[in-house]
Amino acid sequence: MPAKAVVVVLLLLSALYLALLVQQGVRLLLTGEVVGVLLGLAVLLVPVLCGWAVVRELLFGRASERLADELAAAGALPVDDLRRRPSGRVVREDAERLFTRYRAEVEERPEDWAAWYRLSLAYDAAGDRRRARAAARHAIELHE
Repeated sequence: MPAKAVVVVLLLLSALYLALLVQQGVRLLLTGEVVGVLLGLAVLLVPVLCGWAVVRELLFGRASERLADELAAAGALPVDDLRRRPSGRVVREDAERLFTRYRAEVEERPEDWAAWYRLSLAYDAAGDRRRARAAARHAIELHE
């Protein structure tokens, strides 16, 4: 199943879950009791926070995809020719080689969004998702 189809299915399931939470929150508010009202407000806060997080992630994904498309159109997107283990993880030496290359590129041109995006791909190949996302966010900021 393509990634976008998975995202749509997960969004629909999340929307259903959040709608049920809203329903329960409203029911608690309508009790009129202090404890019920407070719990209702707390329950209603969950869909708001979840909705904010989902929108934020969708915007991040869309912006990342735009950068990747722009790099691909320019022929500047790295080719994924890294060796992989049977588990699908990149072989450590290949990930380190890729990371060293793109870290040096960022050090040479710290204001280049494309260099930061390629560094995010290197972090991702190395399995460091937190730094990969941070580098991608920085690339998005520089691009805008």
